[in-house]
Amino acid sequence: MRVNNLRAQYIEFNNSFHTFEAAASEVKGSVNEFVKNICMIGEVGQLIVAIVKGEDRVSILRVSKVLNISHPRLITKKEVLEATGYPAGAVPSFGFEAIFLIDKKVTELEFVYTSGGSFNSLVKIHIRELLKANKGVVKRIRE
Repeated sequence: MRVNNLRAQYIEFNNSFHTFEAAASEVKGSVNEFVKNICMIGEVGQLIVAIVKGEDRVSILRVSKVLNISHPRLITKKEVLEATGYPAGAVPSFGFEAIFLIDKKVTELEFVYTSGGSFNSLVKIHIRELLKANKGVVKRIRE
């Protein structure tokens, strides 16, 4: 966040949260403000991160159409750590090399909460700052 001079808030907790509801309660926010980052590998080995609202599911077919590639595959927990530097379930929406795809529904929000790189942290970031940070492509990628 400092390297890219992002206006975002890093929030660290004493405990980890296993649901969006628990995290939302802790920050006194709404579960609708949370996004998840689904990591995939494309046909030539490129890392793809699909960002959708917490209640939505990524459509592999839509991702492949947006990127004009054959079906990407979800990557394993080990591959997530190797590719991003973060453990699966704690991958932020920016901060590493990848093709970032952001579902259009996410950009309807003013800000979102995304993983902060650990199981006990979040980042609250405005959408325009998120787009600046990851240079994401905004398309419909949810089912």
